Amino acid sequence: MIMKSIDEQILRATKEMIVKFIEMGRLSPTNLHEAFKDIYATVDETVKKNVNKTAPSNDQQD
Repeated sequence: MIMKSIDEQILRATKEMIVKFIEMGRLSPTNLHEAFKDIYATVDETVKKNVNKTAPSNDQQD
């Protein structure tokens, strides 16, 4: 359930970034497909790497 929420937030953040890049003239519709994949992958990797770092562990060391 948590991962679904995280995935939705990653998608939402990626969309917002794409819109901002288009508004700024840094991205055009012709290269949107490749840019979206790259931005999504970067956001996804960054978020999930950091979520895993901060998630409480069930392992206990004695």
